[in-house]
Amino acid sequence: MSKLIITRLKGQILTALWDGNHMIQLQFDPDSRQPQVGDIYLGRVQNYLKNIQAAFIEIQPDLIGYYSIPEGEKPPVPGDEILVQLTREAVKTKAAVLSAELSLPGRYVVLVSGEKRVSVSNKITDRERREWLKELLLPYCGDWGYIVRTNSGQVSDEEIISEAGKLAALYQELMQIGKHRICFSRLYAGDTAYLTAIRDIAAADLTDIVTDQEDLHASIQAFLNQYQPEDGGKLSLYADPLLPLGKLYGLETVIEQALNRRVWLKSGGYLVIEPTETLTVIDVNTGKYNGRKKMEDTFFKINREAAQEIAAQLRLRNLSGIILVDFIDMAEEEHTNQLLAELEAAVNRDPVKTVLVDRTKLNLVELTRKKVRKPLYEQVYVKASDSVNR
Repeated sequence: MSKLIITRLKGQILTALWDGNHMIQLQFDPDSRQPQVGDIYLGRVQNYLKNIQAAFIEIQPDLIGYYSIPEGEKPPVPGDEILVQLTREAVKTKAAVLSAELSLPGRYVVLVSGEKRVSVSNKITDRERREWLKELLLPYCGDWGYIVRTNSGQVSDEEIISEAGKLAALYQELMQIGKHRICFSRLYAGDTAYLTAIRDIAAADLTDIVTDQEDLHASIQAFLNQYQPEDGGKLSLYADPLLPLGKLYGLETVIEQALNRRVWLKSGGYLVIEPTETLTVIDVNTGKYNGRKKMEDTFFKINREAAQEIAAQLRLRNLSGIILVDFIDMAEEEHTNQLLAELEAAVNRDPVKTVLVDRTKLNLVELTRKKVRKPLYEQVYVKASDSVNR
């Protein structure tokens, strides 16, 4: 069961997801409205790089993003105006990522431009239900398709069709508006991070939405009234001058721990997490563990605990890209196989796509996690005036 805590901290808006036992996700965003993931702009091609089949597109004056040209698509010419969507924030020296394949998210489905097809979330495992959802939405596709989200498994067909129709109408409207807007116009503003979090959590899991900020409370209330009236009763405005919301949930301590390179395990072992420019390295150590079991069982116990904690830390810290994990070496192959299976199951629960790739010849476990937003350590220290590529 999930509780969303939304407040202001360190000059930004913090969205924290609490699962009843501990914090599982943190997201900082500038208090002022900056270009963000989901926004759609009429941009101008600045230059085209033939050798990497990519272009750099200016979406606002001096604000440039990277656009990878799909195979078979005619390369753009510098000066061309093109409708693009911001799909990934800039990370350090890497520019923000743009796409001409537009997506408009709803609670039950996501409209995706460019191809008439329907795909279904892998978390909907019932085969008959998956096939039915595809058949249900296919007649409503045009020069766009749909991705059916996990939440659609809990509502009626009529609600799904209704939302799909609204998204299609919005998409067609954007296509018409785009023909008449001037360059650098923002045609569509994606929801802020805290509203996106409310929309994306499964309705059955979200029990409470708590904020101590009156203006954010009003914004959330308006969002719920329009899009999720059934969740209106979950919103509350916290007001206790003796115990601020941040203190109640120990947010400063949680953030401090999430920025620490060392994470202690209950067994006495610990992780060392080292993010770098190109990848993240995680080392598992025995630490203070003084169990009396034989060495192999000791290593197996610590590694299993570490696997669960690694999955949690990747989400909490929003670490992405390539992740290499150096578990404690074990002699028994059966233990190694069980460890990898448990790690894979743990990372599969992450709403951000995370893949266990393989075990290398050096016995390092390689994972990848999709990049969407900045890692937590960059979010905390970003200035509200910073743009997506500065």
